[in-house]
Amino acid sequence: MIRREAVGIVARHMGDDPAVSANGFISRDLHGVLDRGSNFYMIGSMGLASSIAAGIAIRNPKRRVFVLDGDGNLLMNLGSLATIGSMKLNLVHVVFDNRAHESTGGQPTAAGRVDLGKIAMAAGYKTHYARTGAELDNVMKRAARAKGPIFVLVRVRTGGEKSGRVAIAPGDIRRRFESSL
Repeated sequence: MIRREAVGIVARHMGDDPAVSANGFISRDLHGVLDRGSNFYMIGSMGLASSIAAGIAIRNPKRRVFVLDGDGNLLMNLGSLATIGSMKLNLVHVVFDNRAHESTGGQPTAAGRVDLGKIAMAAGYKTHYARTGAELDNVMKRAARAKGPIFVLVRVRTGGEKSGRVAIAPGDIRRRFESSL
């Protein structure tokens, strides 16, 4: 499964809940499949989508918050897993694992040598794995109803259709997002 397809499956299960998407191709893909005011597209700040989502979840405890992350982004901020897990935040953390920093040229990540799902589980997340569209759809049906934190590790291939850049100014992304909360 390619990342854009996986992002589309996740987006179908987000309802009206806020979502924070990691910088690079993940934000481009989400913008391409489901642009809405309750999406916070990271334009920079690699590795911080989960931390920003944690802050949103703390301020909005009755809302479920989605994080669409990449293996490279998560590896830059593994400490966020411990914070989110220990606080039992109502968060669904989806990691698209292509074992590469695809947005910056395809450099390999360490994700092929460590099990990010086991790390998340040790931090206090309920952890699920998906390799196919059908598996991801089934996992997301359960995750969208369960209490967080939930970690979904989705194995995806590199390549595929490239989504266009997010054509919304960062200040406008922030304003739209704040209005949606």
